[in-house]
Amino acid sequence: MSEQSGYAVEMNTFNRATSAGTAVILLLGAGLLAGCGPKSTAPAGPQGPMPVTVVQVTSTNVPLTGEWVGTLDGYVNAQIQPQASGYLVKQNYREGAEVSKGQVLFEIDPRPFQAALDQATGQLGQAKAQVQQAKAQLGLADINVNRDTPLAQAHAIAQSQLDNDTQQKAQNEAAVKSAEASVATAEAAVANAKLNLGFTEVRSLIDGVAGQATTQVGNLVNGQSVLTSVSQLNPIKVYFSISDSEYLALTQRAREGGGDLLKNASAVPLTLTLANGEPFPIKGHIAFVDRQMNPQTGAIRIAAAFPNPGNVLRPGQFGRIKAETELRHNGLLIPQIAIQELQGLQQIYVAGKDGKAHLVTVTLGPQIGTDWLAESGVAAGDLVIVDNLQKLREGAPVAPHQSPAAPTATSVNPAGR
Repeated sequence: MSEQSGYAVEMNTFNRATSAGTAVILLLGAGLLAGCGPKSTAPAGPQGPMPVTVVQVTSTNVPLTGEWVGTLDGYVNAQIQPQASGYLVKQNYREGAEVSKGQVLFEIDPRPFQAALDQATGQLGQAKAQVQQAKAQLGLADINVNRDTPLAQAHAIAQSQLDNDTQQKAQNEAAVKSAEASVATAEAAVANAKLNLGFTEVRSLIDGVAGQATTQVGNLVNGQSVLTSVSQLNPIKVYFSISDSEYLALTQRAREGGGDLLKNASAVPLTLTLANGEPFPIKGHIAFVDRQMNPQTGAIRIAAAFPNPGNVLRPGQFGRIKAETELRHNGLLIPQIAIQELQGLQQIYVAGKDGKAHLVTVTLGPQIGTDWLAESGVAAGDLVIVDNLQKLREGAPVAPHQSPAAPTATSVNPAGR
C-alpha cells in the first residue's frame, strides 16, 4: 500500500469515530432534558360556570322625548325710524339698556317744526277773528231785518228794502259758516304742526332692550332711516322646525294632556338646553305653529315662548328644545352596555333558566338615557348580561348575579333621539 492510500484510510476511520461521538452526545443531551421535565401531565378538569352580572328587564311607562335645534329671537322686534326729517341732535338712551314704552330715544332739531306750529297757531287766531267779524255782521243784518219787517208790513218803507235786508242776513250767515270752517281747518293745521313737532322726539313703542345706534348725532335723517332696534325679551321666542311625524306625535300628546298645542300651554311643556349644556330653569310652551308644512324639507316651523326674567336669553342664541312626544306604555329598557352589533344586527346575551347564556337578536327603538327601548326580542323578566360579553358564547354555562345598580322606572332620564 502506498503512503497516500494509507493516509486516506486513516482519515475515513477518524471521520467515522467523530460521527459516532456526536451521536452519543446528542442522545445523552436528550436524556438529560427528558429527566429535567415533569414525569407526567394530568388532564385538565372541567371549568365551572362563568360569573356574570345581569339586569332584569322590567315593564314600565317610558316617556319618549324629541329634541330639535332652536334659534332665539325677540318676542317683538321693532325698528326705530323717525317720522320727521331733520338733523339728529341728541341720543337719550344707553345702547344695550332696557327702555320703556314711550321713552324718548333720539331728538331731531325741532326749530323748523316749532316755526310751522307758530305759523299755524297764528292762522288759527286769524280764522277765529274772522268768525267773530262774520257773526257781528250777521247780528247787524238780523237787527235790520227785525226792524224793517213791521215797517214794510205797514208800508212805511219799500218792500225792496226789507228784501235787501233779508238777502244781506243770508249772506252773513254763509260768511259765519265759512269762517267757522276756516277755524276748523286752522285747528287741524295746528294739530298737525304739533304732531310733527312731537315727531322730533323719537320714542320707543314697546318695552324691551334697545340695540346699538345705527345713526350718529349730527346726521341728517328721514323716514327711511333706521336709528336702532328694540326687542321685547321677556318672554322670548325660540324658533325650531319639526318633521311631519313629530308634529302629529306632539298633537296627539297634547290631546292626551287634555288640550292642544296652542290653547293649553301646559299640555306639552318644553325644555330649553343652552349652548353650555345647562337646561334653562323655566319651562316654555308652544306659541305659534306655521300655516303649512315646507314641501321641500317636510318640516313645519314652530315658535316656543319662554319667560326670560333678567333678560338672560338674547336673540341670536342657539339652544336645543326638548318635548315629550309620546308615553310608551309597558316599555322594555335594555342597558346600552349589554348591546353588541354584528353585521347590522343588535344582539344581547340573556341568562336562561337552564343556567346558560343565549345570544338573542333584538330590535331597538329610541335611546333613553343610558338605555335603549326594545321593540322586540326580549320580554319582561329576562336577565340581560352586562359584563364578560367577550368571553361568552352561545350555550356557555353562567352563574348570574343581580346588578346592584339595575335601572328602575324612576331613574329613567330621557335624552331624546
